[in-house]
Amino acid sequence: IFYLTLRKSTTLNLKSGKNMDPKVSIIMGSTSDLPVMEKAAKVLNDFCIPFEINALSAHRTPAEVESFAKNAQKRGIIAGAGMAAHLPGVIAAMTPIPVIGVPINASLDGMDALLAIAQMPPGIPVATTAINGAMNAGILAAQILAIGDNALKAKIVDFKESLKKKIVDANNELAKVKYDYKTN
Repeated sequence: IFYLTLRKSTTLNLKSGKNMDPKVSIIMGSTSDLPVMEKAAKVLNDFCIPFEINALSAHRTPAEVESFAKNAQKRGIIAGAGMAAHLPGVIAAMTPIPVIGVPINASLDGMDALLAIAQMPPGIPVATTAINGAMNAGILAAQILAIGDNALKAKIVDFKESLKKKIVDANNELAKVKYDYKTN
């Protein structure tokens, strides 16, 4: 599949000929967060959800964060940050749309970022995943979008069924493991 950038945040898929305005923005405080945040990108890509990825820092590029947050009216936001982890909360303070925060393990085993994102003041909610939980952030974003999209909802149902199948298959394999005192 080939893509052609038409303007910032709009891409033309040359295979299908469709414009692909992003439905989700993946924002990270630094490109060093990409190994974690790309898990959200993979989920969105697998569900065929157009998205964009950018690095914005609440501390180093505050004007750009403000501009982004105030103009991101028609898309979901997944924001990942480590350490002080202000990025998701700053974005949530400036936009009326949901923000999903991903605490990144950059120091203190990620606990500093988890607490910074989860402990938002009243009126500024940020849905918070587990530390390095970008995959779940992608799934949550897809589930939110599926509220108004039955085709996407069907993909999510299929995905969740595949998770169930993995456990059923694992138990079938465990049944083959033999020990003298194993009862099942």
